[in-house]
Amino acid sequence: MDIAFLRRLLLFVILLLAQVLVLNHIHLFDYATPLLYVYFVITFKRGFPKWGILVWSFLLGLSVDIFSNTPGVAAASMTMVAMLQPYVMELFIQRDSDEELRPGISTLGFSRYLYHVIILMLTYCLPFFTIEIFDFFNWKEWGLNILGSTVLTVILIMVLDNLRKE
Repeated sequence: MDIAFLRRLLLFVILLLAQVLVLNHIHLFDYATPLLYVYFVITFKRGFPKWGILVWSFLLGLSVDIFSNTPGVAAASMTMVAMLQPYVMELFIQRDSDEELRPGISTLGFSRYLYHVIILMLTYCLPFFTIEIFDFFNWKEWGLNILGSTVLTVILIMVLDNLRKE
């Protein structure tokens, strides 16, 4: 087995366990829930096959759905983010950069990586909370859920990426 596959599998398991055992029980101000498992999609390297990103992300979303009792919500949202991740990453890197480039603060710089993460988190939170709430009559709660969870998760991802060495 490839060491990169084992690292990816370990990150998958760690983020899944952290989400279902700890982070799903945190609801800051009743609106903001940290959705740290989206970091899994953000960490794919530039040259990783697009079909591989879709499969890994769908499986993580499905696993979160199974343990969180949210049938298909996380799987659909993770698949959408996985579909857009390579194209969003191309906005922030140079065309002639290495195929093994992994997006991070050290490779993209703080501001470009921050924008990259914000775009992907908004792309995740918008369908996630739209499907979960499935009600546009309470648009204030819907908007606060999207904004609060995006801000909280972006802060956690920036801290985690700053601590991660690679």
